[in-house]
Amino acid sequence: MNYALEDKWGILYCPKGGIINRPQRRWERIERALQEQGIEYDKIQSESVGSVERLIKMMINNGYKTIVIVGGDSALNDAVNCLMQVEKKVRDEIAIGVIPNGMMNDFAHFWGFDEGEIEQTIAWLKQRRIRKIDLGCIRYKNRKNENCHRYFLNCVNVGLIAAIMNLRRQTRHFFGSRTLSFFFSFLLLIFQRMEYMMNIRIDTERIKRRVMTVCVGNASGYGQTPNAVPYNGLLDVSVVYHPEMTQLFEGIYLFLKGKFLNHRSVHPYRTRELTFEQAEHAMVGVDGRLMSGAPVGEFRITVEQEVINFLIPN
Repeated sequence: MNYALEDKWGILYCPKGGIINRPQRRWERIERALQEQGIEYDKIQSESVGSVERLIKMMINNGYKTIVIVGGDSALNDAVNCLMQVEKKVRDEIAIGVIPNGMMNDFAHFWGFDEGEIEQTIAWLKQRRIRKIDLGCIRYKNRKNENCHRYFLNCVNVGLIAAIMNLRRQTRHFFGSRTLSFFFSFLLLIFQRMEYMMNIRIDTERIKRRVMTVCVGNASGYGQTPNAVPYNGLLDVSVVYHPEMTQLFEGIYLFLKGKFLNHRSVHPYRTRELTFEQAEHAMVGVDGRLMSGAPVGEFRITVEQEVINFLIPN
């Protein structure tokens, strides 16, 4: 182990894309804040989406105990999935932090980190206040009939919202605004399949009917599981049946107001495990990104309690 790196931050910088962003100017501001706080660090920049896990592995193998992701939910997802591949005794010595810099930063927002408050974020991270957090896990078979799994911080979406989150990611490149990207994503609903035949087992209850979307949240789930927290060993589940058009717009309004569970078509549950025995033609998204090699047939979602060290604010 390289003991010289124990007190040094390993920073993975994931620049945002899009014509409205100024990645170099943003990094210069982060760099100034790091220097003002007297933080020693080594910075690596990801060259592509697929490079994050490889670079995180390199940091782990080189002995960094504090790894900070300058990125969004997708980069964080890649980082924790990489951490879950190493032995527990190695993982327990490492803390993950985030400086929000992605197209979607909902997990950072859950804790109170803000894109515009870089100096405050770095000051909080410097205090190294650690909380053990839960991860959700989706277990499935791919098209080659291989057993696979993927961990998540925020949520798994099955159905319409998985498609919307994908649209949100794309429209955020153009609009920048979180609210605007959601609004235009919802306008594109008319081009999407609106409901899917699903067979879901949640504890002793079975749901077998047409469903518009399901969100399984380890945290707030992009507003769909607003009461979920990543430290109680439970998953919140929101099952949304297909509303009438007037109810759909009411649902959009409640969603943007943070009152999603008040809608009459939303049916909430809380559980440690659920199984999708059928989710016909439904897209599946993990932490806002569509799964590559979507599940084939039945898949199961569980929670693993207190498995990652996460740096939180005061």
